[in-house]
Amino acid sequence: MHYRLRYLHHDLALTDGQFAVGRNASCQLSLDDPLVSRRHALLTVGDGGITIEDLQSRNGVIVNGQRITARVALNGGDRIVIGAQELTLLEGRDTVRETQTAAIGNRTLPRIQAGDGSHPPADDNTVVSVPAPVGPSRGEPDAESSVARRADAFSLLGKVAEKALALGRTEEAERLLTAALADVMEGSRAGKHLPPALVDTAARFASKLASSTTKGAWVDYTIELYVAQNRVCPGPVIDELYAALRKVSAFDIVRLRAYVARLRERLATFGPTERFLFQRLEGLERLAGLR
Repeated sequence: MHYRLRYLHHDLALTDGQFAVGRNASCQLSLDDPLVSRRHALLTVGDGGITIEDLQSRNGVIVNGQRITARVALNGGDRIVIGAQELTLLEGRDTVRETQTAAIGNRTLPRIQAGDGSHPPADDNTVVSVPAPVGPSRGEPDAESSVARRADAFSLLGKVAEKALALGRTEEAERLLTAALADVMEGSRAGKHLPPALVDTAARFASKLASSTTKGAWVDYTIELYVAQNRVCPGPVIDELYAALRKVSAFDIVRLRAYVARLRERLATFGPTERFLFQRLEGLERLAGLR
């Protein structure tokens, strides 16, 4: 049986063997996504079929809407979510014209990453030409220019992404925003000081993507940002999270509970506005527990 993975209008032919998926360039399929771990998942193709397992990733692997906890067998048509990226497993060959087919074997595929909004939206038969993500380069002279680039990325992409979301073009909005969101998360994980306005903008877009894509990994992204910043989510982000939690397929409730517990320890230092926002987060936690 021949298998292929369909991802962003690419058809990737799978040959017998093991294939790692993750952010690391050494993976056979390397995804530039802040929600994807360095080595996130492993697919194994053999005479008995194809399986997938989670390599103890941060955000897990979702198959047909369910987070897997062990190696599972896959069938044609199965939908796999890794980070914020969705892949579909195909068996044999379709009669529909393929836009691009590449064998995943002894070589590593190029990193697949979001565009910067300068190219026209892709249609169903187009492979997007993808430039490097907006962000600091190696040897950047100072942190201030890095922060400025992150802010510029959202000022350039935000309006376009908002329009795409309003028109229901969710995949396009996600492609536009992923690289900029990855850059903010990378800076946060590196312990860099990020302006609250930049964090709030990234979190608002991530939570909007969670609601529009139904991918809980974007909820996890939002919570992780505020855990790192050690502050309360602003009202607009909480509003988006409430909307998202009614739609997402799976998310890390343990992370949300730990965030609320951490804020509770600081409750005595909060002013009236922060106390009100904290109460809304407690309500969000209760809503999550009812799922």
